Amino acid sequence: MTTATTYELVLRGRASARLLRPLLDDFTVDHSTPGVTRLVGPVLDACHLHGVLAHLTSVGVELVSLGPALRPDPQPGHTDSHTDSLGAQA
Repeated sequence: MTTATTYELVLRGRASARLLRPLLDDFTVDHSTPGVTRLVGPVLDACHLHGVLAHLTSVGVELVSLGPALRPDPQPGHTDSHTDSLGAQA
């Protein structure tokens, strides 16, 4: 049985909940660092990771970094209402 690894994905800009909607059940969204969106959550296996990356690529989000989470998760369910990097309201 495979255990999930908690990953941190850092995205350039402030990605809106609309763009991240398919990931919101699995990942916590953190906008506390200016100019980036940080996603933290469990990745079950390589297929799951590739699916997450495929979604981000399909909506034109730029991935800055990806790796096992070094910092703890922000508050569960933490999301901000804001303008995303494309200027669309969340």
